[in-house]
Amino acid sequence: MKRESNKPGGLVIVDKPAGFTSHDVVAKMRGMARTRRVGHAGTLDPMATGVLVLGIERATKLLGHLALTEKEYVGTIRLGQTTVTDDAEGEITASKAAHGLAREDIDAGVGRLSGAIMQVPSKVSAIKINGKRSYSRVRDGEDVEIPARPVTVSSFLVHSAHEAEAEDGTPVTDLLVSVECSSGTYIRALARDLGEGLGVGGHLTALRRTRVGPYKLDRARTLDQLQAAVDTEGEGLPVMPLGDAAAAAFTRWDVPEAQARLLLNGARIPMPLFEGNGPIAAFGPDGRFLALVENQGGKAKSLAVFAV
Repeated sequence: MKRESNKPGGLVIVDKPAGFTSHDVVAKMRGMARTRRVGHAGTLDPMATGVLVLGIERATKLLGHLALTEKEYVGTIRLGQTTVTDDAEGEITASKAAHGLAREDIDAGVGRLSGAIMQVPSKVSAIKINGKRSYSRVRDGEDVEIPARPVTVSSFLVHSAHEAEAEDGTPVTDLLVSVECSSGTYIRALARDLGEGLGVGGHLTALRRTRVGPYKLDRARTLDQLQAAVDTEGEGLPVMPLGDAAAAAFTRWDVPEAQARLLLNGARIPMPLFEGNGPIAAFGPDGRFLALVENQGGKAKSLAVFAV
């Protein structure tokens, strides 16, 4: 049996720069943290910037359980041009004049893409089709068909719309938007579908993720800021401790000492009912984060133990 690392680790909330893949950020973090045990919760496309949640050492066990179902974004959508990737990184495949669009028509199109919807992800995405990434199939010349899947768009707002001219001379309309949505929602697919619904085509031109679950941009640091902290503070990579991360993301349950010992030994102890779904963070009387648990028949079943 592989021995569990005694390093507690923690979360790092990164403000991802444009041009970096999520894997690029993980690679940088491995160097800063001096460990290969680094993972991320939810990817961001290279073009996008903003909140990327990383787990270091034992915090990697937390990533799969984090209540990161909701995300928030701000971005810009260009109406009048379609691209192969549904964003500004792809080749333009069609153009159509998009001046003179009525704001009520734009808002109606946004309304049709709000709430519980069925969304077809972008063809140039990391979704696997028969074991192979969709973007790899597209690069190999295949005509990819991805089935629609349910997502929830809690809020999709247009904050401004202005007419412009694209580099090729196409009259376009650029929208500044914000989106709050469930995990797995493609913002570039929303841009594509909005343009298609308005009959002019559309694609995403910029995207910034401002929130992932409870973690917002105000807690995020750039890679340069993190590297500077490592270089100057002399105490290694600054991380959000496991207990703080768990308390921010999950309902807290404070467990008495005797029950805490039983829980850590694998016993299923009685637990109260809590509102909502999802894991519960169990803390000992000394404030130590013990485990993530779920209620099964009125007793606590451990999902992941963090106290060592």
